[in-house]
Amino acid sequence: MSNDRFDVSDQVVIITGAGQGIGREYAHAFAEAGAIPIVAELNGQNAHKVAAEIEGKGGKALAVETDVGSEESVDAMVAQTLDMHGRIDVLINNAAIFSVLPRRGFDDIPLDEWNRVMHVNITGSYLCAKAVVPAMRQAGGGRIINISSGTVPQGKTGLMHYVTSKAAIVGMTRVMARELGDDNINVNAVMPGYTETEVQHAGMNDGGRQAVQDMRILKRRETPDDLIGTVMFLASPASAFITGQSVACCGGEVML
Repeated sequence: MSNDRFDVSDQVVIITGAGQGIGREYAHAFAEAGAIPIVAELNGQNAHKVAAEIEGKGGKALAVETDVGSEESVDAMVAQTLDMHGRIDVLINNAAIFSVLPRRGFDDIPLDEWNRVMHVNITGSYLCAKAVVPAMRQAGGGRIINISSGTVPQGKTGLMHYVTSKAAIVGMTRVMARELGDDNINVNAVMPGYTETEVQHAGMNDGGRQAVQDMRILKRRETPDDLIGTVMFLASPASAFITGQSVACCGGEVML
C-alpha cells in the first residue's frame, strides 16, 4: 500500500470545538500534515489564537467563531469556508459539553443542564453534518467523523446526560452512514477514553485518573496524540471502505 493512501494534504477539514483541548490538537496535526483546518469554535478569541499558532508554523488555517447549537451560525461558518476554499472534505464533530460537568446521580441533574448537553452534543453535531452535506455531495464525496465516547459502552455513572448524548452520536453515525453511502460520504465515530489536555475537568481528580488507567490494558494516561492517528486515518483515502463504524481508541479500556 503506497503512502499516498494516508495523505490528507490540501484537504479542507472543519473541526468544531477546536479552540482548546483535543480539537486544538486535531487542528495542529492536520495542518502539519498539509491540510487546511477550519477552527470552528464558540470562543472567537481562542479560535483566532489557534489559527495564529498554525500560521506561525507555516501552515494554513481559518478561524470562524461558531455556535454549533445555532443553525444560523453553523450555516454561516460553512458558507465562509466555501467562500474561502471552495470545498469541504472532512467534518470532525468534536464540540461538546463535558469538562464543566460535575459528577452526580442522574436524578440530581438539573433539567436546564440536561437540555444544554443534549442541544450542543447531539443537535450541534446534527446541524454541522446537515450543513456540510450539500457541498460534499456536489464534490462527489467526503468524510464525517463524529466524536462519541468510551463512556458509552461502560455505562459510566455520574454523567448520564453526557453518556446519553454520546450514545446518540453512535446511532446518528449509523443512520447517516446508510443515508449518505450513495453519495460517497463516509461517516464514522471515534470513541476516546478519558484524554488529558490543558483543559481541567470538573468531575475528575487524581484518584479518578488512576482508576481509569487501571481499567486499561495499556496502563498509562491517554493524550491527544493517541487519537490523532485514528482520526487522520478516517479522514484519509486509506479508510475508503470503512463507514458506519465506531472505533474505540482508549488503550483497551473498553472492547467493542
